[in-house]
Amino acid sequence: MDQRVKPSPAEIRRARQDNLKTRERDLSAQLGISEAELVAAHCGFGAVRVEHRVNDLLTGLEAVGEVMALTRNESAVHEKIGVYDKVVTGNHNAMVLGENIDLRIFPKIWSHGFAVEKRDGDEIRRSLQFFDAAGEAVHKVHLKPASNLYAYQKLVASLESANQEPTVAILPNAAEGEGEGLGLVASIDDLRDRWSRLTDVHQFFGMLKTLKLSRREAVRMVGQDYAWLLDNNAVSALFHHAAAGDIPIMCFVGNRGCIQIHSGPIKSVKVMGPWINVLDETFHLHLRTDHIHEVWAVRKPTKDGHVTSLEAYDANGGMIIQFFGKRYEGESEREDWRFLAENLPRIPSPTAA
Repeated sequence: MDQRVKPSPAEIRRARQDNLKTRERDLSAQLGISEAELVAAHCGFGAVRVEHRVNDLLTGLEAVGEVMALTRNESAVHEKIGVYDKVVTGNHNAMVLGENIDLRIFPKIWSHGFAVEKRDGDEIRRSLQFFDAAGEAVHKVHLKPASNLYAYQKLVASLESANQEPTVAILPNAAEGEGEGLGLVASIDDLRDRWSRLTDVHQFFGMLKTLKLSRREAVRMVGQDYAWLLDNNAVSALFHHAAAGDIPIMCFVGNRGCIQIHSGPIKSVKVMGPWINVLDETFHLHLRTDHIHEVWAVRKPTKDGHVTSLEAYDANGGMIIQFFGKRYEGESEREDWRFLAENLPRIPSPTAA
């Protein structure tokens, strides 16, 4: 366990000045602190602590106009340019259902928020950044040249916290049910029976909760008519085939506090070392392919016929990224997507862990 004494806010700010080109996430790791602590150290020096009132944030963001929404986990970064419109508020679940910015938000996970200004030459870059109790980033909003600066400043003023201390209290994240270690409580027969009776993909999480299974435990158990293991290069192949064939996809990247979705075609796919990148006009994705431990194709029954997803997991059994063919409620699955998903290279499935 790391017993290093954490640097003071002044030491953190000095380290930031000495490493201006280093990404916040990487610098935080080097300093042995969370990213939230790195940002908090700059309160009064380019950062303002804001309250994490998620519903007020979402309803206020529409007036800001075009922005870039960013959601990431350890292995994937998902960026969308658009407007926060079609907001659905809620204390347990909130949503943004706009044409470009499409989010599923879990407000109780959000614990710390900041409005950040960074000078880059003659330009000032502005963003809103939100973190969970452990100081991990859950969601960020970056202003673009077309953003309404007055509306942004008004929103920040309405959310500004009375507490502008340059430190934050960091708590360990409670274990969630997405990874491994829940214990195989359910029988294969029970799992297959419940799986066969699904009528909507949104019922899947409830089924896992009832059976006390993680997602990866379930796909390993259920049998190859519902889930089959793919070669780890399947995700790269999917990007290239979808781009070449102009197949519109849905691409989900999330963490405990937010899931961000791209729906539509992808065009510009670039590989740079371990990263595979999508660099389109309103959608950027950066994926660490070397973090992919398993890739599964998963078939779920719905009232509109079965739908097929591609799911990439890390070594701890956590979901890195998930794909579907683009479809709307009431529509059957696209044949071109189904053909692509079913013809990616398979490998023999492991037995249930």
